[in-house]
Amino acid sequence: MTLRIGLALGSGSARGWAHIGVLEALAQQEIRPDIVAGASIGALVGAAYCGGELEELKSWVLSLGRLDVMRMLDWSMSGSGLLHGRRALTLFNERLGSRPIETFSPRFAAVATDLGTGREIWLTQGPVLDAVRASIALPGLFTPVQSEGRWLVDGGLVNPVPVSVCRAMGADVVIAVNLNGDILTRRQRQPPLPSTETKAVAEAATPLPVWNPRAWLSFFRDEHATGDSPPPGLFDVTATSINIMQDRITRSRMAGDPPDWQIAPRLGHIGLMEFYRAQEAIEQGRAATERVGEELRRLTGLADRP
Repeated sequence: MTLRIGLALGSGSARGWAHIGVLEALAQQEIRPDIVAGASIGALVGAAYCGGELEELKSWVLSLGRLDVMRMLDWSMSGSGLLHGRRALTLFNERLGSRPIETFSPRFAAVATDLGTGREIWLTQGPVLDAVRASIALPGLFTPVQSEGRWLVDGGLVNPVPVSVCRAMGADVVIAVNLNGDILTRRQRQPPLPSTETKAVAEAATPLPVWNPRAWLSFFRDEHATGDSPPPGLFDVTATSINIMQDRITRSRMAGDPPDWQIAPRLGHIGLMEFYRAQEAIEQGRAATERVGEELRRLTGLADRP
């Protein structure tokens, strides 16, 4: 009997490029999912995989530098989010945007959240770009997406690692990829920052630049402050709060509906908007999967095949 394999790709912003490494390592083990469900960045990578564009996505993300990430920020004046998110999905739109999800193989689902009711929404039909854009709509950062009279936001709010979606779609075995497993330990690994007094003196002696892309980009980096260092910035507070929430939700959901195997790459050093660190994330995803390759082959029944 051939087991139907489900792959649940979790949320995690820039850490989501690790999913590319996971998928590549699974392919090397001849493990090919029949069903893929993704939340947030997991939906984006999952859609590229199911649509046959994973290599194209990988080439693009590996080309991203700090300034490229800055250029993708299309500011919104709507008040419901800081960014539209259209520019970031330009390549995705060119390659997959109008294709209906129901034509994908493997089967694919993106998870979003109904902002009005808080209910979990599974997007399994219609243009893939609309589904992915809704699933990545991180509250406060990206504007919500309107669909069939509902306002949809990031699926990671309700189901950060959508194991349950894979099972509902018919998976016999579910492999989950959790990107947030070690996020809360990041604070302990960072070197101490300069004291407030020392930093204040240094800043007072340094003229402020009129335009410094690196300085602006640092505003979006997920850098934790400890001890006597200054309080965290807006994006640090937002990202850390969401990480804590999603970690707790993931633990709760997996306790009630555990995957058959969980892959948890070590990604605590990669911040919310550090999309230019794709090489590191991909390598971590690949390494985490390779470490358990034989176990996964046994789990999926491939170890017994000649």
